[in-house]
Amino acid sequence: MNRALYMLCALIFALAQTASAHPVPFSFLDIYLTASGMEATLVLHDFDVAHDLGISPPERLHDPALLLEQAKAIEALVTERLQIIVDGKTLTAQWGTPELLVERQAVRISMQAFGVAPSRLGITASMFPYDPMHQTFVNIYEDGEITRQVILNRSEQRMEHVTGTRQGPLSVISRFVPEGIHHILIGPDHLLFLIGLLLMGGSMRRLLVVVTSFTVAHSVTLSLAALDIFTPPARLIEPAIALSIVYVGFDNLLVKEGRDVRQWIAFAFGFIHGFGFANVLREMDLPRAALGWSLFSFNLGVEIGQMFVVVIVATALARLRSRSAIAGRRVAFAGSILVILAGSFWFLQRVLFTS
Repeated sequence: MNRALYMLCALIFALAQTASAHPVPFSFLDIYLTASGMEATLVLHDFDVAHDLGISPPERLHDPALLLEQAKAIEALVTERLQIIVDGKTLTAQWGTPELLVERQAVRISMQAFGVAPSRLGITASMFPYDPMHQTFVNIYEDGEITRQVILNRSEQRMEHVTGTRQGPLSVISRFVPEGIHHILIGPDHLLFLIGLLLMGGSMRRLLVVVTSFTVAHSVTLSLAALDIFTPPARLIEPAIALSIVYVGFDNLLVKEGRDVRQWIAFAFGFIHGFGFANVLREMDLPRAALGWSLFSFNLGVEIGQMFVVVIVATALARLRSRSAIAGRRVAFAGSILVILAGSFWFLQRVLFTS
């Protein structure tokens, strides 16, 4: 029992630590190809730029004077870590003056290379090696229409594009299903909400109903927000997600024999968590023309990752209870206390220390 409790404590502590880390490890590269040449814009989060330039806190980059002062350093950083090859020759890009994007907490720089449009394009990106989770989202447009979406990361740093070719649905799915899996697995608040729902155990059928309720609800609001039909501000959604975790912990402690409303808790708070997933999807700055398949694939990946976690945690808890019912109850009690504490910490952090 002690070993199981220690493992549960370690898991919840690790999730709490992850939630306090840099939440959006993305960069965004948009390339526009026309008959007269190419243009590109690169968006970098201020957190990453400040880290690698030794600027603390990152908000100092919001000062236009300091940002202008760091222009050469930012250009040098980009030139070193982003390589664009046009028809077999490395492009010597001249990046413009950095522009602050306050709402996105990011910096944008642009470049232009006029002449004949390339027939083949190669991109190699390793933008912020200090963060192993960092990814670079690449969108390629030809005559105003998106033709390619690629995600570059630590294990896949290079891509090739032939002008005139288009990306099919299967290619989009292969990119964004893993992305959905990735983001549920690094989304500690969503995972802890699910773990809290599983702590009291139950039959596999019962747990499937609970998880399905959560899935249906968050899929609805993820779609509404991603399509810009209804988008509550993150400053309201993120604390609400933390409170949902606190609620689940208290419900576990107060539950009475024969009373199990976890499917309704999962359904009600699933709507809120869906908006949280949408915040991640919006961070990717997906083009509207490619949103349908990207949204479907991302959501499918979220469900796959979610079920992976549910199966592992539910199986482990079931095995513990089969060996000792008392140990199972103690782990559920201790786990619920830890869930409450983690949710309360995130709530205070998001209300008091997040601008």
